[in-house]
Amino acid sequence: MSELSGTVAGDPPGGRRAALVWGVGVAVYFVAVIFRTSLGVAGLDAAERFDVGASALSTFSILQLLVYAGMQIPVGLMVDRLGTKRVLTYGVVLFTVGQLGFALSPSYGTALAARALLGCGDAMTFISVLRLGTRWFPARRGPLIAQIAALFGMAGNLVSTLVLSRLLDGVGWTNAFAGSALAGVLVLVLLLLFLKDHPEGFEPPPPAGTGPLFVRRQISASWAEPGTRLGMWVHFTTQFPAMVFLLLWGMPFLVEAQGLERGAAGGLLTLVVVSNMAVGLAYGQIIARHHAARAPLALGTVAATAALWAAVLLWPGDHAPMGLLVALCLVLGACGPASMIGFDFARPANPQERQGTASGIVNMGGFTASMTTLLAVGVLLDATGDDYRIAFASVFVLQALGVAQILRLRARTVRRERERLVASRVEAVHVPA
Repeated sequence: MSELSGTVAGDPPGGRRAALVWGVGVAVYFVAVIFRTSLGVAGLDAAERFDVGASALSTFSILQLLVYAGMQIPVGLMVDRLGTKRVLTYGVVLFTVGQLGFALSPSYGTALAARALLGCGDAMTFISVLRLGTRWFPARRGPLIAQIAALFGMAGNLVSTLVLSRLLDGVGWTNAFAGSALAGVLVLVLLLLFLKDHPEGFEPPPPAGTGPLFVRRQISASWAEPGTRLGMWVHFTTQFPAMVFLLLWGMPFLVEAQGLERGAAGGLLTLVVVSNMAVGLAYGQIIARHHAARAPLALGTVAATAALWAAVLLWPGDHAPMGLLVALCLVLGACGPASMIGFDFARPANPQERQGTASGIVNMGGFTASMTTLLAVGVLLDATGDDYRIAFASVFVLQALGVAQILRLRARTVRRERERLVASRVEAVHVPA
C-alpha cells in the first residue's frame, strides 16, 4: 500500500530503539556536512593560502560536488546491495581522511585531491541515512524523518559557520581543519559499535541479482517512474541557490559586493542555516499531513527565492539594505527543506529494493545544479571584473529550466500515485482474512 494511505503492512515499528540507531547515522551525516561546508567559511583564507583567484577557488567546491553528484547513483546501488552500515563506514573513512588531507595540504593540487576524497565520502552519507529511516520507521513518517535528517545536516552547517570560522581565526588553518577531523574518528567508533541496518524481524529480501544487467535494470526501472524524475527536478531547482551561497560564494558576495564586515556576513550565513532548520520542521509536518502540498511548497519556494535574488541584484544603490539581505537569507533557508520534497515524490514511486537507487537519482539533481552554478559564478566573476550582479544572474537560468520540467512531470506523477493507491486498496480488499 502507498505511504499516502498511512500505515502499511510490514512497516517497521519505530520507537526509541529506532531513534537511537537512526541517530547514529544522522551523527555521521552531521559530521559530513561540517566537513562539506567548511570551505564556505574559509574561502577567503583558502584564496590567500593557495594564492588563487575566483575561478580556481570555485574549483575546490566544483570538484567536491562533481565527485558527490557522480557518486549518487553508484552509492544508491551500493546501499541497495550492501546495506547502510557498510556504505556509511566507507564514507566516514574517506571524508575523515579528506578533511585531514585538506588541513595538511602544502599546495593547491594536493588540496584539490583532498576535497575530492572528502566529496566521495560525503556522497555515501545522506542516501544511507534516508535508507536507514525507511528501514526503522513507518512509511507514514517518511517526510518528517527525512526533513529532520536534513535539519541535523544544517546543524552541521551551523557548526561550520559559528565554530570553524572562529577556530580559523584563533588557531590557524592546519590546527582548525586537523582538529575537526577528530569528529570523523568519533562517529566511526559509534557507527561500528551501535548501528544496525534494520530491526529484528524486518530483514530485507536478498538482492534480485548482481552484475551489470542488474545495475541497468535498477537504474532504468527507477528512472522510468515519473515520480523519480520529478523528484530529481524538484531537488535540482530548489537546492542550489542556498547551496552555492553557503558552500562558497555567500561570504565573498556579502563582504566584497555588499560591503559587510566578516562578522556581519557570518551572521547572515548563520541566519540561512537557522531559517533552514525552522522551515524544515514546518515543511515535514505539512507534507506528512497533506501530500498534495508538495508541489505548491516547492514551486512557492522557487518563486520567493527568485524574487528576493532579483530585488537584491537589481537594487539601484551600491549595496542592498540590510533588511533586504536578511529577507534573502530567510528565504534561502527554505531551499534545503524544499529540496527534500524531491524524495517525497520518489519514495512512493519505488519499492524498497530500489529506494537507494531512486534516492541517488534525486540527490544528483541539486548537486548538479550547484556544481554548474558554482562554476558559472566563478567564471563570470573573473570575466566581468568581480561583477556579482552578472555572476549571480546565472541562478535564474537554472531555476527556469527546473520549473519547466516540474510543470511537465507533475500531473503524470500525481496520476501514477492515484493509480497505485487504488490498486493497493483493491488488493487489500481481496486478501483473505
